Amino acid sequence: MPELLNIGKRHIYILDLKEGQLHEDDAALRLAAALSGNGITQTKPSEGRVNLNATTDGVFRVKKDVLFRINSLDDLVVATIHRYLPVAKGAQVAGVRAVPLVVDEYKISQIEALACLSAPVMEVAPYQELTVGVVTTGSEVYHKRITDRFTPVVREKILRFPSVLLGHRVVNDDKEMIQAAILELVALGSQIIIVTGGMSVDPDDRTPAAIRANGAEIVTYGTPVLPGAMLMLAYLGDVPVLGLPGCVMYNSTTVFDLILPRLFTGERLKKRAFRRNGGGWALR
Repeated sequence: MPELLNIGKRHIYILDLKEGQLHEDDAALRLAAALSGNGITQTKPSEGRVNLNATTDGVFRVKKDVLFRINSLDDLVVATIHRYLPVAKGAQVAGVRAVPLVVDEYKISQIEALACLSAPVMEVAPYQELTVGVVTTGSEVYHKRITDRFTPVVREKILRFPSVLLGHRVVNDDKEMIQAAILELVALGSQIIIVTGGMSVDPDDRTPAAIRANGAEIVTYGTPVLPGAMLMLAYLGDVPVLGLPGCVMYNSTTVFDLILPRLFTGERLKKRAFRRNGGGWALR
């Protein structure tokens, strides 16, 4: 008793749960289980909180509209990292918490039903091992007037993922040469094509025209991310073709760093994926 008094405890309470009530730990466990998809595991509960951790290297995905509906309910909260962020195995991606000591079970049942209809609410999409082909454009590099500084930057970023650099071609600022190099690397089995440079509005920059000339489906030419506004993404069948603006060579973080992890999960990006980046994505 003196020890209890020393920490300010003058009363001892006995919790008597009624039918239809859940202890905070049990509520948090059920909430975490309902939200977790592939690539996510849950920790043991502590004071009504359960953490969700990645079981693999990959990209975190969460359905923000479902998250909003859950957080609109009283007594339960869910917090996550930003969606589409790359994460390492073991990293915490989310936490759930029951606010009161006792939670009405029907609230958990509501969330479980909602999560079932929207499953998975959260997941970590694992990286796939993909082969990559790189086309370096520019007359100054092709004629060896300057050292190619672009390709080493791209190679370093590619090798952060389980990738194989299948081929590298250096071409002049010539639409037909660029076009032929892309098709050659696709024929060799490249699952991602990256074309460096030649993306501005200068008449000598032929990369966008070369990508279009191959009959590729253009997803976007231009994206509301700075630096990186002049990025192009297209698809030749199932093969993504990225046209990278020169800023990738000079800035440590650009739109390329936002897009590349998602491509390595096998996700096929659509135009809206870029248009949603406008808010909060001025990277410098």
